[in-house]
Amino acid sequence: MFDKLEDLLHRFEEIMNELSEPTAAGDQKRFTALMKEQAELNPIVEAYKEYKKCKQDIEDSVSLLESESDDDMREMLKEELAGAKKRVEELEERLKILLLPKDPNDDKNVIVEIRAGAGGDEAALFAAEIYRMYLHYAESKRWKVETMEMDEIGIGGMKSVTFMISGSGAYSVMKYESGVHRVQRVPETESGGRIHTSTISVAVMPEAEDVDVVIDEKDIRIDVCRSSGAGGQCVNTTDSAVRLTHMPTGIVIYSQTEKSQIQNRAKAFALLRTKLYDLEMQKAHDAEAEARRSQIGTGDRSEKIRTYNFPQGRVTDHRINLTLYKLDKVMDGDIQEIIDACIAADQAAKLLKMNEAS
Repeated sequence: MFDKLEDLLHRFEEIMNELSEPTAAGDQKRFTALMKEQAELNPIVEAYKEYKKCKQDIEDSVSLLESESDDDMREMLKEELAGAKKRVEELEERLKILLLPKDPNDDKNVIVEIRAGAGGDEAALFAAEIYRMYLHYAESKRWKVETMEMDEIGIGGMKSVTFMISGSGAYSVMKYESGVHRVQRVPETESGGRIHTSTISVAVMPEAEDVDVVIDEKDIRIDVCRSSGAGGQCVNTTDSAVRLTHMPTGIVIYSQTEKSQIQNRAKAFALLRTKLYDLEMQKAHDAEAEARRSQIGTGDRSEKIRTYNFPQGRVTDHRINLTLYKLDKVMDGDIQEIIDACIAADQAAKLLKMNEAS
């Protein structure tokens, strides 16, 4: 581990020297790549520098203890030594986590797809509430949200909704939301006061770029049609909606949220690329079943990951046995505590597997 850390420290110094050159900004592509690498290495380098300082402090304290005869001074040195040893242990664990293999998709934007499952209208209403929960969360992170597809029902619910979240590290955080979300509550239409259970599914996919997926247009059937909806300028009056059918997989994408056919086409192709990329990722996960099981919430989308119990005001994440009694805040977008716990559990599982392998 420490050989690798020395190599990374050396690489960091090389980058800093290159960035300090007067001509560094001349090649914008190279400059951007160096800045990104510098930002990725900075937390590791800072932790490693502090680790080396603490190790030196330990050596200095031990050396001084051997030659010091004053009792008060010796007591102070012992306290400093104990503090430095404790900090070294903390930094070793932190460095192990920082050196864990990084998901290459972590820095990407995400496309989130929410679908109502069992429960009829109640599931559709809950899908709309989870959609708003993610909107509030994205707003708190200053991320941009763009709706791509939406199938609403008349009472304010959604059969399905697909939207993109654009922001630094969006996938690294949102990937833990993939799975089945269950709600337990008394629906407004229930006269007997019985608690109903409904479900929705959430799929979180990293946005695919052109380099990730190559689409052969011979495999695509493109249909244009009138947008459906509540009407308004251009809606229902022009053939602006676009439907893509990918023949090899049977994936169908329908985009009508924009007034322009060109914009809807661009959105549809972006979503198709992401779905095809996600399909390849799922195949890779299936081929690595053991690795998939060791991950927290980034594998099987049929897994029930969370229950929202309204009568008790609680949220339970079943993957990590976490229960919070602040349902109102969670539904208003305050999900960071749950996500942080998922990240910590995921890192702990990966560390355990790494230690077992070594």
